[in-house]
Amino acid sequence: MPHYRRPLIAASFAICLAALPVQAHHGWGSYDAATQLTLDGVAEMVNPDNPHGELQLKTADKSWTITLSPPSRMAARGKPISEIKVGDRLVAVGYPSRSRPNEMRAERITHNGFTVELR
Repeated sequence: MPHYRRPLIAASFAICLAALPVQAHHGWGSYDAATQLTLDGVAEMVNPDNPHGELQLKTADKSWTITLSPPSRMAARGKPISEIKVGDRLVAVGYPSRSRPNEMRAERITHNGFTVELR
């Protein structure tokens, strides 16, 4: 292979690798925006990782995975995800996943009397 093609191939490979996280990100179309849920429960797990925070919420009838907004947005709106601890009660309002029966994308949450809009 000619030496002048190596940088081009390396650059192409880097672009493909950079696109992988974008492909892995789920679109909001996978949630049913026509059905709004209000879930009241206790946090069983809190995951502050990017690109979206996530928590496991135990309600009276089952455990839900709640997809939150990015941690930086939550902090900017006055509710850092680090304030939510396992065992805390909260209310999440949002839309159920079309493909995962125990998942919801939260539009807002209320924790310790403070409501934050996530989207």
